Amino acid sequence: MEADWIEHRRSDDGEHVGWMKPVDDGFVAIDMLGRPRTDVVDWFTAEETLDDLGLRYLADPHELLLDDGAWLRVRIAEVTPDTVRVKKEDWGDMTAPQIYFTVPNPVPEDQLRPLAPKQAT
Repeated sequence: MEADWIEHRRSDDGEHVGWMKPVDDGFVAIDMLGRPRTDVVDWFTAEETLDDLGLRYLADPHELLLDDGAWLRVRIAEVTPDTVRVKKEDWGDMTAPQIYFTVPNPVPEDQLRPLAPKQAT
């Protein structure tokens, strides 16, 4: 994360849910993956955006771009300011091998992206 980013914690439980990046006379809300979630907005709007976003998006399935160019379905296992650790999707199978990958944070969306829902045909 950048040195001037301001850590934001939800007021009701103190959970770290992102950062607010000062830009000109406003702020950009940045999520836990280092991705902007607003344009330049006022402090209150940036705070409200991060509070509303929470951490639920981290529980959604994602895809990780592998070195061979293939996309692998993963779940986010851990997020720190420096790294994102993801686990190959195993659908809760306790006997499946536990395969983890670690990528730097912030991670670009062309390397780790939310899994797109399948379109009904």
